[in-house]
Amino acid sequence: MEEFTWRVGGPQGGGIETAATLFARAVGKGGWWVATKREYHSNIMGRHSYLDVRLARKPVQAFRERVDFLVALDGETLARHLGEVREGGVVLYDPRVLELTLHKLPMLDHRVAEDLAKRLGQADPSLKEVLQAYAEAGVQPLPYPFEAVADRIGEALGVPSLKARRTLNTIAVAASLHLLSYPLEPLLQALALQFRGEVLELNRKVAEAVYREEAPRLPFRLEVLGPAPGRIYFTGAQAAALGKLAGGLRFQTYYPISPATDESVFLEAHTHLPGADVAVVQTEDEIAAVNMAVGAALAGAKAATATSGPGFSLMAEGLGFAGMIEAPLVVTLYQRGGPSTGMPTRTEQGDLMSAIRGGHGEYPRLVLASGDLLDAFLDAQKALAWAWRYQTVVVHLLDKFLASTGQVLPKEAFRVLPPGEEKRLAPKAGKPAPYARYAPAKDGVSPFAPLGTQGVFYWMTSDEHDFLGHITEDPVLREAQMEKRMQKLQTAREEIPKEDQYTLYRDGEVLVLGFGSVKGTLLEALDHLEGVGYLHLRLLWPFPEIAPLLEGKTLVTVEHNYSGQLADLVQQETLKRVHHRVVKYNGRPITLDEAVAALKAVKEGRAPKRLVLRKGV
Repeated sequence: MEEFTWRVGGPQGGGIETAATLFARAVGKGGWWVATKREYHSNIMGRHSYLDVRLARKPVQAFRERVDFLVALDGETLARHLGEVREGGVVLYDPRVLELTLHKLPMLDHRVAEDLAKRLGQADPSLKEVLQAYAEAGVQPLPYPFEAVADRIGEALGVPSLKARRTLNTIAVAASLHLLSYPLEPLLQALALQFRGEVLELNRKVAEAVYREEAPRLPFRLEVLGPAPGRIYFTGAQAAALGKLAGGLRFQTYYPISPATDESVFLEAHTHLPGADVAVVQTEDEIAAVNMAVGAALAGAKAATATSGPGFSLMAEGLGFAGMIEAPLVVTLYQRGGPSTGMPTRTEQGDLMSAIRGGHGEYPRLVLASGDLLDAFLDAQKALAWAWRYQTVVVHLLDKFLASTGQVLPKEAFRVLPPGEEKRLAPKAGKPAPYARYAPAKDGVSPFAPLGTQGVFYWMTSDEHDFLGHITEDPVLREAQMEKRMQKLQTAREEIPKEDQYTLYRDGEVLVLGFGSVKGTLLEALDHLEGVGYLHLRLLWPFPEIAPLLEGKTLVTVEHNYSGQLADLVQQETLKRVHHRVVKYNGRPITLDEAVAALKAVKEGRAPKRLVLRKGV
């Protein structure tokens, strides 16, 4: 078996994320390369949620439309994922749900129920009839009474039923791995990473009990590839957080908002790490978050704030203030479905133009987009370094898909970058004297004295100002200050290494352009395509000089938004027409299969100018 996808579905708050993490760690311990994808509803509990674990013999970042093994921890999972298990695959389900009909699944969307009823030709089919449709499609249904197994094991261990049922996630994973003929030991190692104390001991005994039971033989098995030392598993949000620590972050603010909160919560839980000299502050709103971070930066601390779309909108005035007073600040922007509250826990790349242009007036800002977990770690360091090198705002773009994607990666890839250049004014002896904080500079960057620097002071205001910081509306001084600030963009474009601006992974007569989390899917898609190249953009503002690379190509953009914002930006900055816009905006990530099919259609001349991808549940 070269690759395998395991999916677990159930109610939000039912422990399925723990189950997926356990499965991913267990197979990762056996030498498999792993990536996980999480899809969940924005309510707190009850609505449908599912996670995919894709494993392969080589590193993977993309996900497939069809899965090999589905674990249905409730009836709704059976209903929603019919048609997404491949022929020859397995669905593990609890038989107690089979008498339920679609209308007795309280959280199942009416549209889904109606479509499924129409497909099965009945007004209100039972889940038994849904399961029969799985079987007719060549899927092997395997009944597994999860709660009854928990009760039986609990009784044998002398554990009350309610307590035993808290281990359903472990039972689901153990049963899956046992059916796949995978050894127990890697699962026990995964449990030791997930739990502690009495909880660990109970889950360990439950897993061992599941493995002692008889299991039917499946047409495929999951083997151990060998030891995999030096690999780690974490999510995109965790990678960004660790990158900030590696980059010298001293102060982070946030107001809770999905999906950005995960990063700050992870930072709060890991301030004890060696070298993690950082304060994390949860503020009363996003306006306070951005202004508090600006204040910390003015005091000399490497500062950042993390937010998502609505929060970023509230921060617009504070970001303009940072741009006007030339304060170094990083804003980590986790894109999600919009506008307004939109879809808080679904992915999108709809904030590109907002990141570049959001707010009033003009000030220099850099926009950097991460394409995968390793990028997120390295880019978090670069964002802090660039904020201090150019004394301005750096927007670090991620998205929900990347934030909640998990991956196994080699430790050695996560290197700490050397600190960047900073123009700091040295303390001076004697009586404090004013200094020209905003004096002209060829590169647009004047020496910065953090508040409290000995021997110097300056004035600071959100109004236009002269070199000392005094308010002015003089047209000559206004021009001088605007030109000084905006020069930073040209300096950055010239100084930032080309490999940090873009990467041409492969050239081709059809050239695909993308940014952010489409990277992994498009790179793997290249393995299935001829004559198709991929240009991945990392620095989106100032926009890199890529026009020569686009000459004579059929240009295609692939992005998670409605209009094709990257296509608009490419055309604006290069005067090259993008011939095809491949877009997806239903909140679900682009699958490998979708990307390959779309790009084959482009290559063969069958694709419209705007191609919408619609897969996902």
